[in-house]
Amino acid sequence: MQPVPPGLEQILDLEQIEDLVFRGRSRPVAETRVFGGEVAGQALIAAARTVAAERTVHSLHAYFMRPGDPGRPILYQVDPIRDGRSFTTRRVVGVQHGEPIFTLSASFQRTEPGVHHQVPELSAPDPDELPTAAELIEQGGERSAAWFAQFSRRFPLELRFPGEPPAMATVRGETRAPEQVVWVRATEKLPDDPALHACAATYVSDLMLLSTALLPHRLMFGRPQLQMASLDHAVWFHAPFRADDWLCYQQESPWAGNARALCRGFLFDRGGTLVATVMQEGLIRVGDR
Repeated sequence: MQPVPPGLEQILDLEQIEDLVFRGRSRPVAETRVFGGEVAGQALIAAARTVAAERTVHSLHAYFMRPGDPGRPILYQVDPIRDGRSFTTRRVVGVQHGEPIFTLSASFQRTEPGVHHQVPELSAPDPDELPTAAELIEQGGERSAAWFAQFSRRFPLELRFPGEPPAMATVRGETRAPEQVVWVRATEKLPDDPALHACAATYVSDLMLLSTALLPHRLMFGRPQLQMASLDHAVWFHAPFRADDWLCYQQESPWAGNARALCRGFLFDRGGTLVATVMQEGLIRVGDR
């Protein structure tokens, strides 16, 4: 019998080694590198544990410098850069094998009133009206089913797509516009800790985003001739939310070139409130097809 894979709360849980040093471990999966969202989420947890609870994260900016080794723990070293009257700034370095693999700068703010507007709109059916991802992907044949089985083993997340997942068109050798939409939530109930939900959304924010840039080119993540990696990643948090309730992740890639691609994502709650905006640049190298 295979061991039960850890949930999102367990993945994001860190061991505190010293006041400003934390240790995180990857879940045991047969992967050559740690999932970037996992590193970013754990780093944000480390930063949040050094900040007063009444201040919530409003932005993070991260750089991926080396692939993480899933067989070894990652040490997160927090630098308490500034504690101001309204804002708190933290810098986190993730270290493995004595070398930095990841850096994150995060800013936290006490809640205060201000002007409000929102331009992007939620454009997806309610998730309760949609089939499960498993039911939908069964229609795509063995290759699509194999992809989803691997996804389910690796990520403690539930997905629902408002229509055929674009990757299924790639399996058939078809092209699609560089955009996709997916509803996502944690598979387990999470505690009522806003910092944990922000870190869970950070974990989710790296999910499928760079693959949006592959859709016009009939390419799929995991093919031997394709090298992909996140280079830098930024998230802006706009409103409270729960990561164990459905979030709609609308993704697009406005540009690709010079072995890089720029991708953008909007996270909405079920009521249509824009709760976070994501920007990412990633490496995409294509060998002989």
